[in-house]
Amino acid sequence: MSASLERLNAMVTEVLGDQLKHHQTALGEVTLSVAAKDYYQVAQTLKEHPQLCFDQLIDLCGVDYMDYKEGAPSVFSDGPRFAAVLHLLSIEHNWRVRLRVFASDDEFPILPSVTTLWSSVNWFEREAFDLYGIVFEGHEDLRRLLTDYGFIGHPFRKDFPVSGHVEMRYDSELARVIYQPITIEPREITPRVVREEHYGGL
Repeated sequence: MSASLERLNAMVTEVLGDQLKHHQTALGEVTLSVAAKDYYQVAQTLKEHPQLCFDQLIDLCGVDYMDYKEGAPSVFSDGPRFAAVLHLLSIEHNWRVRLRVFASDDEFPILPSVTTLWSSVNWFEREAFDLYGIVFEGHEDLRRLLTDYGFIGHPFRKDFPVSGHVEMRYDSELARVIYQPITIEPREITPRVVREEHYGGL
């Protein structure tokens, strides 16, 4: 581990203390996990604390941890299903950190918005809402970003059907696009992998 990474580890542990639920350093990256109730305060501390100064938010994405079991620490495999993951950059210290927060309710995942801290997160939170159904409380314009406004469901959830719920086509008689029930039979599209021990007489 580099001296810079060691200093970052020591600093976030000292500053955040008991607010850290899980802390991991792997492949030269620091990942912090916090509870939803502490999320906004931790994000604000990471940005405003003079010894941290994570003044830029590079990315926020949603994650669905449904059936996430293999090789996962218990904090993920037995915990809530939906999380938001932020990637932050401190220009002053040349540090990067990943901040993960789980929504406590799987049926209605809700987290505080951090748009008041980093304006760049605006569309990222909208994307996570659209694709995963994570509601960011306090976001001033939380609406779908990539799917239609009338779209039902959240397509990046692991239990969302690959073919979707409806299909759209152009109707020449009505001279407009219409939605209709799925007409394609669901099928699994995966490459054939031969695993038989004596396949082909070999």
